[in-house]
Amino acid sequence: MTESRCTNHRQFGTSVACPSVPVHLLRSIVAGSHPPIDAPLFSTRSQTAYGDDDEKDKRATAERSGERREAKFVMTFQMLTKHLQKHSNTLAHIIQTYAQSKQLSNGKLLHAQLITSGYPSSMYLTNHLLSMYARCGQLGYAHRLFDEMPQRNLVSWTAMISAFSQNSEFAKAITTFCEMCVFGESPNQFAFSSVIQACSSLKSVQIGKQIHCLALKVGFSHELFVGSNLADMYSKCGSIIEACMVFEEMPSKDEVSWNSMINGYAKNGYNEEALVSFKKMLTEDVTIDQHLLCSILCVCGPLKTYNIGRSLHSFVTKLGFEQHISVGNTLMDMYCKLGDMDSASELLNINSKGTNIISYTSLIDGYVESDQIEKAFVIFIELKRQKIEPNEFTFSSLIKSCANHATLEQGVQLHALVLKYNLDQDPFVSSIIVDMYGKCGLLDHSLQAFEKISKPNEYTWNSLIGVFAHHGLGHKAIDVFEKMLLHDIKPNSVTFINLLNACSHSGLLTEGLSYFNSMETIYGVKPKSEHYSCVIDLLGRSGKLKEAENFIKSMPFEANAYAWCSFLASCRKYGDKERGELASKSLKIIDPLNSGAHVLLSNIYAKEQQWEDVKSVRKMMKDENVKKLKGCSWVDVDKRVHVFGVEDLCHGDKKEIDLKLDELLRKIIKVGYVPDVDSVPFDLDYDMKVKILNHHSERIAIAYALIRMPIGKPIIVKKNLRVCVDCHSAIKLMSKVEGREIILRDNSRFHHFVDGSCSCKDFW
Repeated sequence: MTESRCTNHRQFGTSVACPSVPVHLLRSIVAGSHPPIDAPLFSTRSQTAYGDDDEKDKRATAERSGERREAKFVMTFQMLTKHLQKHSNTLAHIIQTYAQSKQLSNGKLLHAQLITSGYPSSMYLTNHLLSMYARCGQLGYAHRLFDEMPQRNLVSWTAMISAFSQNSEFAKAITTFCEMCVFGESPNQFAFSSVIQACSSLKSVQIGKQIHCLALKVGFSHELFVGSNLADMYSKCGSIIEACMVFEEMPSKDEVSWNSMINGYAKNGYNEEALVSFKKMLTEDVTIDQHLLCSILCVCGPLKTYNIGRSLHSFVTKLGFEQHISVGNTLMDMYCKLGDMDSASELLNINSKGTNIISYTSLIDGYVESDQIEKAFVIFIELKRQKIEPNEFTFSSLIKSCANHATLEQGVQLHALVLKYNLDQDPFVSSIIVDMYGKCGLLDHSLQAFEKISKPNEYTWNSLIGVFAHHGLGHKAIDVFEKMLLHDIKPNSVTFINLLNACSHSGLLTEGLSYFNSMETIYGVKPKSEHYSCVIDLLGRSGKLKEAENFIKSMPFEANAYAWCSFLASCRKYGDKERGELASKSLKIIDPLNSGAHVLLSNIYAKEQQWEDVKSVRKMMKDENVKKLKGCSWVDVDKRVHVFGVEDLCHGDKKEIDLKLDELLRKIIKVGYVPDVDSVPFDLDYDMKVKILNHHSERIAIAYALIRMPIGKPIIVKKNLRVCVDCHSAIKLMSKVEGREIILRDNSRFHHFVDGSCSCKDFW
């Protein structure tokens, strides 16, 4: 009992000794003749050596002294308790101070003192304690306090709802709100705001609508906080029309409500409406804060409104927000999306002390998207030099660049760093690693990376389906899709794009059409323009040109450039000049600078030997300043990337390469190679066409790899255009005469050449 009181005495002194407590409340406990708080108040053993008789006298004296001190302390504490009963507001203020400053340990000590001292329980103080525990993240304590309350008022219920909502227990927040209504307590604006935030986080628009109806019934729907949260909830759930209606009906609006609406427009793709709202807001008496500026800056990138972005940058500078980290990062991201990497990097230099990982990652992603990979890695090195740890988004951007450019060595090094930082289970990073190995041609590595993911989600499943699609393995892609369903992973829009591509590259017409038709009816995924384009490609590659044309006419929206380009490529493959001319004309209307419209039509004419029409198309390209994308191929040899163009005359090993090309030509002719001179769309003699074919960029890259790479090692070549029919036939035979596996990635898919055959089975 004595030790317990001593401990309580010290704890109480510690817990209430904060600057906000009036001094006169503490004098009775800290003044007087009792020992310091940290010293033992009672002693049961002497600390020096005594004789037997003296020791007994001393011990008796000490016990009497201890009893007097204990009696004095109890009297003092009772006086203080009685005094504090008149000062519940002061205690509530102390608890509130602990809550705001997150002083959980002091709050627990004070709570313990209230319990052990027999301090009368009151709903008023319990509500403050409940709120303190919630703010400090101790939801268990808060919930237990709430459950043990003999009576609850509106403040109790609201505090508990807010506690659940603030600590991401959104379903419990909604349940508690419903229980409060059942118990006959009418919710206030704070309870409504908290439960609407919970609906917003769960994207539960149906429950949100019911709560909106209740808010209308009790007259809180137009209250500022409730209205702002309702608008935010509807916009986050994709119901932008309802969000707009709530916003317009609000009698008064502040910066929070305007930000909810502008941010809602931006997040749902209504970027022009966001700009209009911002301009309207400027005419109102609204305080501009960093949140509003970040929301409006986000819309400039997708809209490609460079001048508006520059004007907003000036506005930010004028208001003094340029040095604010979140605004500076959003500005940098805006310039990256607008393609102005100079301005983006200048922002990093101007505010180098106010930068963080988001700043560096935005710049890295900007360089990756603008195809400046070397600069992206320079920024990554600088990030490491500044001792800033990269995060999952940093690695996702860099590994994506390795995937797009098939730079395996850098990708492997980044994978090692991902493991070092324990980010290999992150869904975005793991999915991009699966994709990277697949796009570098290492299908086995891609599968291994997938199998190491403990809980694959839709992103990683989609990546694996995409890898199989890229390699033309349609049946395996379908198998992965079926396994995904067995794991209760719901397919999304990207899943079906990858699945339809897999069917298209494998000639699985029936399966592909079946998946397209079941998207909305079975899986609840509404087909978009990308899915319709995939079906056009599926029909076209299968030679169903009439069906593809009819499908285009029946689409609920206009076909995009990709759809017409796919249809035109199929017309070229199957020699349908009439439909090819239609496709080319339509493509030029949508995308006048797309060289594919001219090149593919020219190839159709060349196949028919209509050389005058070929010249006419070439002249049109020149007159319209349409540039044909030059073909190139690259291969990794000796830790360097070697890039080759058609008839490459610049490489230092040109003589060796030419000799190897001639040797390969002689070898493959002996085993049955017949040049397909129709693949050369020019009016030249036979020998010249053969020479041109033999010096296509992918053949040059293969010849160089055969010279420089160890015998038996697979050769992986990347090409920026689709491989021609002749090169496809030639490389099949090269793999046979050289006894090497040759992997070619063109702009459409992978081809694995082994012993005279290709994984595509001549369908691509």
